[in-house]
Amino acid sequence: MTAARVVHAQLHLLDRQVVRARDGRLVCKVDDLELALDDDGRPYVTAILMGPLALGPRVGGVLGRLMAGAARLLGATAPPRIPMEHVSRIAGAVHVGGDLEPPALEHWVRTHLVEPIPGARHENE
Repeated sequence: MTAARVVHAQLHLLDRQVVRARDGRLVCKVDDLELALDDDGRPYVTAILMGPLALGPRVGGVLGRLMAGAARLLGATAPPRIPMEHVSRIAGAVHVGGDLEPPALEHWVRTHLVEPIPGARHENE
């Protein structure tokens, strides 16, 4: 088993871009983290959370409640998560491996709002 790397979650993870390791394409931003406690009571990160249901509580106040409420109105029930097992490198961005599905809300926005705009599609897609 490989020894775990100690990182400062707020400094090295929160608000960082998450990119696919194989091609560098943007996946999301780290909006919040899912934590668990080890046998000694020390916290460790189990997953990266993304989207308005994750970011809203961090923002707090009226704006945070509006963000989370709008996501719930659009059918979101829990923030999408990327298990830490998929993280291959933490640098200027968080690099993840595997085939990750885009969050449902981002997929809907891209399909219904962005792609209909002339010139919005990339040649290689």
